[in-house]
Amino acid sequence: MIGRRDFITLLGGAAAWPLASHAQQSVKVWRIGMLEMIPATANSTNLDSFRNGLRELGYIEGQNLSINYRSADGRSERFPGLATELVRLSIDLFVTRGTPAALAARNASETIPIVMAAIAEPSALVTSIARPDGNVTGLSSLYPDLIAKRFELLKEIVPPLARVGHLAEMSNPASVPSRREVETAARSLGIEAPLFDIRKPEDIGAAFDTAASQRIDALTVELGTLTQTNRQFIALLAARYRLPTIYASREFVEAGGLIAYGVSYPALYRRAATYVDRIFKGARPADLPIEQPTKFELVINLRAAKAIGWTIPEPFLLRADEVIE
Repeated sequence: MIGRRDFITLLGGAAAWPLASHAQQSVKVWRIGMLEMIPATANSTNLDSFRNGLRELGYIEGQNLSINYRSADGRSERFPGLATELVRLSIDLFVTRGTPAALAARNASETIPIVMAAIAEPSALVTSIARPDGNVTGLSSLYPDLIAKRFELLKEIVPPLARVGHLAEMSNPASVPSRREVETAARSLGIEAPLFDIRKPEDIGAAFDTAASQRIDALTVELGTLTQTNRQFIALLAARYRLPTIYASREFVEAGGLIAYGVSYPALYRRAATYVDRIFKGARPADLPIEQPTKFELVINLRAAKAIGWTIPEPFLLRADEVIE
């Protein structure tokens, strides 16, 4: 038999149960919408780095975090529709890669914060690197700034170098300033750099056919939605035509490409997690400067070199951050 005092205690405890349950249910679940060039399975290294960065900051998927991933699957024209779809999901923040994705996110919402995990040309989105305007911030990949270095690397391993093809998707707004840098780099080295503009997957094979007919000595491949999605095919064609090719991301080398020099994209994604955290804690994107990368990498694929019958000089190999055997 329960006494009056025990009954009151029990009743009080029962009354607290809904409150405790309500407290558990009221945990904020932050919703991130990711706009990416390629499917998550093909982007696992960067995505894992981003998730690990968030986890270290206390954000766990299934507890207080939801990541809604959307891929354009190599078709930049899909970004506006995907961005609108994410807005309808009531996301708290966009994470994007590349200029087309960032532009689509900004056009879809002027209020939802946007963290650019990597962007080649920040000036396409913000008027000031130090104080971005509006709802956009993030990290620069310094893509145009590294073009001259890629040309110099090619000149070291492809003597004599007279003609370097430039494979690019010129419909991407970031490709216009990059093309200017390519022309400047080529002039400084006294070489030609014919452009091979690709707009759809069918253009890629035709571009390699043309490059072969023009007796191109080497090729540089611009990083974009179309090239990222078709990186294995591009690496295969480079091997088939025995064409030394340099890329801006190790992802291409892992897909069979010869050489990559550029920023570490996993490092950018991990850093992007800190931007997300600061915004979730109340910071305004406009008050967070666009950050410059600090980690760069030279990656060489010796299997790809063997496939095209090319010998990489030993001193060059020693400078590599990673050599894929």
